[in-house]
Amino acid sequence: MKSIIIIFCIYISIVQALDNGLAKTPPMGWMSWERFRCITDCDKYPDECISERLIMEMADIMVKDGYLDAGYEYVNIDDCWSELEREDGKIVADKQRFPRGIKFLSDYVHSKGLKFGTYLDYGTKTCAGYPGSLDFLETDAQSLADWNIDFIKMDGCNVDTEKMVDGYIEFGRLMNATGRPIVYSCSWPAYFEYYRKPTMIPDYEVLKKTCNLWRNWKDIEDSYESMLFIADYFAEHADRVSPHAGPGHWNDPDTLLLGNFGLTYEQSKAQLAIWAVIAAPFLLSTDLRTIKPEIKELLLNREIIAIDQDPLGIQGKQVKQGYGIEVWIRPVLPRIGNEYSYAVAFVSRRTDGHGYAFPYTLEDLGFKNKNGYIVKDLFNSKRSTFEIIENDTIEERVNPTGANFYKFTPIENNREL
Repeated sequence: MKSIIIIFCIYISIVQALDNGLAKTPPMGWMSWERFRCITDCDKYPDECISERLIMEMADIMVKDGYLDAGYEYVNIDDCWSELEREDGKIVADKQRFPRGIKFLSDYVHSKGLKFGTYLDYGTKTCAGYPGSLDFLETDAQSLADWNIDFIKMDGCNVDTEKMVDGYIEFGRLMNATGRPIVYSCSWPAYFEYYRKPTMIPDYEVLKKTCNLWRNWKDIEDSYESMLFIADYFAEHADRVSPHAGPGHWNDPDTLLLGNFGLTYEQSKAQLAIWAVIAAPFLLSTDLRTIKPEIKELLLNREIIAIDQDPLGIQGKQVKQGYGIEVWIRPVLPRIGNEYSYAVAFVSRRTDGHGYAFPYTLEDLGFKNKNGYIVKDLFNSKRSTFEIIENDTIEERVNPTGANFYKFTPIENNREL
């Protein structure tokens, strides 16, 4: 790996942002779409269909297995939960799959100490063909409040992109008018940047005044290639999008794939590390009933969660790549004097039959504390911390398609030796 000095710019947003008091750190929870999609045949697939039973079981496991204690607090239904037609102008839950309605389910989730979210679409229909919210914005905003919803994902299928910005702003205003605090997840950047041809660049200043988080790019699929495709977007556009992330307003690369079919254990580490560095919402989309112990251990890793949830809210970025190895860095707390601590992910795209070894120095990472750094291995809690000082050269070895993840904390100048 070639030596290079990295200059890491730290951006502080001074523009007015959405101030509903929510999402001061990236939201954490569970969402149905990536794993369960639009499975609605409960006779054929009783354990997987989008239903009251599925959501209640996920909520139960989130409490029982420690996900809530670790910070995963939202349980969110995505598309395909409603009847195919409105009743008296209102969206209603599918009567077969949600026989007791959304308010019952919301109350159940809340009774577990969790928060409840759902899905709408600013269009004539949702992406899967269910009733959209166009021409029903006020009615749907009030329904969310009546159901005590805590999180709403507003999608953007089946509508003219020219109408999106004003429509999303209006829906946010209508939600605020209900008095119910609701985390607002917007989708119009993805439709501008990926789905619209020619591409339109969204106004991120407007986004920050309107939404708590927003999807920037294409939906994630259950594959390593899809995860890398999204990571590449955030690497290539970091200087444009990362300054706009911060407490109350976050870029959203889509859900974590861990626990599904498409990622190996090493690739799961790679996604988790990159998502933590870029201050992504940690929204799981997996079957928590069947998750493997080693994947559960990754998802419940408190030190990695602390990186993702760092209160500074600075989005990190990829700062270097070479020989199939990428370096992703994020400034985090604690701050020692004028020096931040840093989360550092070494991510391999190599497919050798063994871990690839390469040297690095503090200078290569752009770290300037002359006293050096205490380094903590975030994936291996049993490994002792170690120190790196100014002129040390460290050999790092990363498994194929995997990641190593560390926290570098500056050594104080007056520390007793």
